[in-house]
Amino acid sequence: MVKILAIESSCDETAAAVVADGTTVLSNIIFSQADLHSKYGGVVPEVASRLHIECIDKVVDEALKEAHTALEDIDAVAVTFAPGLIGSLLVGLSYAKALAYASNKPLIGVHHIEGHICANYLNGLTPPFVCLVASGGHSHIIKVSDYRNYEILGKTRDDAAGEAFDKVARVLGLGYPGGPNVDKAARNGTPCIPFKKPDFNDGTLDFSFSGIKTAVINYVHNAEQKGEEVNKNDLAASFQKTVVELLSENTFKAAKQSGVKKVALAGGVASNSALREEFQRLAQKNNMEFFRPDPIFCTDNAAMIGAAAYHYYVREEFSDLSLNAKAYLPINFTQADLLEKGKNKWLSAKNDA
Repeated sequence: MVKILAIESSCDETAAAVVADGTTVLSNIIFSQADLHSKYGGVVPEVASRLHIECIDKVVDEALKEAHTALEDIDAVAVTFAPGLIGSLLVGLSYAKALAYASNKPLIGVHHIEGHICANYLNGLTPPFVCLVASGGHSHIIKVSDYRNYEILGKTRDDAAGEAFDKVARVLGLGYPGGPNVDKAARNGTPCIPFKKPDFNDGTLDFSFSGIKTAVINYVHNAEQKGEEVNKNDLAASFQKTVVELLSENTFKAAKQSGVKKVALAGGVASNSALREEFQRLAQKNNMEFFRPDPIFCTDNAAMIGAAAYHYYVREEFSDLSLNAKAYLPINFTQADLLEKGKNKWLSAKNDA
């Protein structure tokens, strides 16, 4: 059994987990800062970094304790190194480096979006499949041909879907985090307000959410200028329906074009009830299998990082202590581009000393 201690700190959740063989979660500890950032209407990077520093040691200790695992029984230390808020990433990465070096364990750097995709492995998914990754910072349609083999088939050209949810929630006064609050309001509303979906007319599978977001904001402002009351639930339902249709239509179109029979969701927006229902409906209609992580594994967590890291571990593709945090990095930027060929240089040197 391969046990990996994983750490995630790319935004405002400090998380640690112990995952066995890439599929079995022995512990999954998450310290969320959402309540603190809610009064600012979004994440304050400097505040997030300080809180990561304050609690990361306790979160890691709790993960080991809950897994009934000592550090010496861990086979590797995995950590998110990109993309994300650079200050937040550096806290987790620096801690993981120190822990790996002090315990003489391999270090495995994991791409945050790869982690979200691999959260589906915790529910039994295996490649090939097409995955929609939708979160506050990302909206991608990715074909996963094999473990660690990714092809971007479509992506947002402006705002991410989760970002649009947050901004619409703000203008409607629904609070932060926006996604769950818009989803809740939409369940009490009727999607009776038409919003136009973007049409690039070039056969692309890309998304655009800035126009939909702006249309909602303009709708609210126009109503305010006329002294008209806005039905927030109906507006939330109408906005959500438009976004869900766009995400779903493009993803299933990508799956058909790719010839795969499995479709998956990943990322924070994957928790949206309307999106899950529409994916389930389209999967049944098109005779496809639909996979989605449990809600706890949709938000930022470390179990997904451990699931992803396992497939690096079995190939002995370990990271060097020179690994640095990166605020932006495409998912098809391979780990091999960050490593020296062959054996782990720093670990070998330490063993030879």
